[in-house]
Amino acid sequence: MSKSELKWFKSSYSGTQGDDCVEVAFAEQMVHVRDSKDVIRASFAIGRDGWSRFVEFAARG
Repeated sequence: MSKSELKWFKSSYSGTQGDDCVEVAFAEQMVHVRDSKDVIRASFAIGRDGWSRFVEFAARG
């Protein structure tokens, strides 16, 4: 899957008032992350295991 084919998602916690936010797109082996207000800037990718660990850490507060 090329980067142009990725389907980007914002968090359901994101506001509609231009709040700082990130978007993620799930590919077969990687999760791509980008700044929602600067989608031209390059995204970065992390493995699915790393993403899962990050989400678990973030959920703990």
